[in-house]
Amino acid sequence: MAQFKAQFLNRFVSAEGITSVIELGCGDGAQLALAEYPLYIGADISRAALDICRRAFDEDLTKCFLAYNLAQEIGKQELALSLDVIFHLVEDGIFERYMRDLFAAASRFVIIYSSDYEDLGASTHVRHRRFTRWAKAEAPDWQLIQHQKNPYAEKLDCQNTSFSDFFVYKHIPTRRNGR
Repeated sequence: MAQFKAQFLNRFVSAEGITSVIELGCGDGAQLALAEYPLYIGADISRAALDICRRAFDEDLTKCFLAYNLAQEIGKQELALSLDVIFHLVEDGIFERYMRDLFAAASRFVIIYSSDYEDLGASTHVRHRRFTRWAKAEAPDWQLIQHQKNPYAEKLDCQNTSFSDFFVYKHIPTRRNGR
């Protein structure tokens, strides 16, 4: 699955000529090791995750890592990523803030890799949400332009499958006040 995600993202970045990427919830950097991004900023709430990433990519000057609360301070990047994060946001307020932060962090595209249905997960740290409904209502300048189904869709073998798909949003400003 990591290869599938990397291939999708690397192709997209190359095809769209993306020069800057920010990931909200970068985790331990395992997925990032397969990425081919010209400039990358990883943000996370976990100091431990940030320390792991900083050590792993210490020599790579195209990558930097910072505390999540500082992400808004650096300005918009062309592409904002959310990979395997949304279904871990079990509290409504945190989900709302994260979604607003995610779309505010991007100037051209937002890519989300997550489930998109309403359901309580099998554990207390999983809550599936229909985030596409939120995006349609709360981010009107963003249009869903692609939904890439995961070829490793969730089955009984949960070790090698995922309930997540890719959702690609493009910034398309809406006309306001008749202009």
